[in-house]
Amino acid sequence: MDLTAAAYQSVPGGPLDVDRAFYTAIRDRSPQQQSLVEDLTVPIRSGRAWVVPAGHVCRITTIEGPQVADLNIWSLADPRERMWAARTRQLQAAHVTEFDRLWSTLPFLRPMVTITGDSLRDYGEDSEGGRVHDLLGTRCDPYVNRMLEGEDFDYHCHSNLTRAIAPHALTEFDVHDVLNVFQCTGLNDRDEYFMKTCPAQQGDHFEFFAEFNLLVALSTCPGGDLSVPMFGEDAGDALSVCHPLGVEVFALDDELLAGWEQPRRAAYAGQHGMAGREWVDADRA
Repeated sequence: MDLTAAAYQSVPGGPLDVDRAFYTAIRDRSPQQQSLVEDLTVPIRSGRAWVVPAGHVCRITTIEGPQVADLNIWSLADPRERMWAARTRQLQAAHVTEFDRLWSTLPFLRPMVTITGDSLRDYGEDSEGGRVHDLLGTRCDPYVNRMLEGEDFDYHCHSNLTRAIAPHALTEFDVHDVLNVFQCTGLNDRDEYFMKTCPAQQGDHFEFFAEFNLLVALSTCPGGDLSVPMFGEDAGDALSVCHPLGVEVFALDDELLAGWEQPRRAAYAGQHGMAGREWVDADRA
């Protein structure tokens, strides 16, 4: 028995076995098989939120140069359902790429998106153990900045995302652990989280397919490409290494969606052992 095998597995054809032929066809689609329905730019040290309808594709592009970004996703119908970074790490990987999925929180537990395009998919693991598109860490925020640096700064990713979702009647309590798009990270020999300079270049992209109607928000990190440390003795002003990001949403031809169905929420129908008052008596026993 392989003691280092993935803890969460399913049988062939099960919920973790993605239909690669279906998503490959979407990745390799022709320009004639899509139509642009949304085109926006996220300026430096800012955030934007937008809708991605079910069956549409969203592409994030480094339009001017390397830039890391923090991604949040909610169900458009019920924002209590949102991306679950921790479970995605267990079901997929700590760094994601094509054919991986981003999963939603309990009690929903279903794939929100499937990654269909990643121009950095061949980056793999570098000599320091770094990989891209990170679920290990989370967003930078003004609270930890105040704690470590003793100063207030309003343009961390947490704040950028908070401002981005405010027009959608959401607050900072709805901001959650992120996918760090284009970010290169890992764990060092002391099991500590590290961040490296972003390996993306102008024109790199990260693309995903919406499995149901979604609200998506993205922050362009104030650290830019992370070549300048954000914290510690070597910290500096990273403004010169910040770049905007482009976002496009595409509708797909019906032929590409043949046979696809939106995923249903988790099938668990129990009541966590709390039916009636039986659980109280069992606890007292």
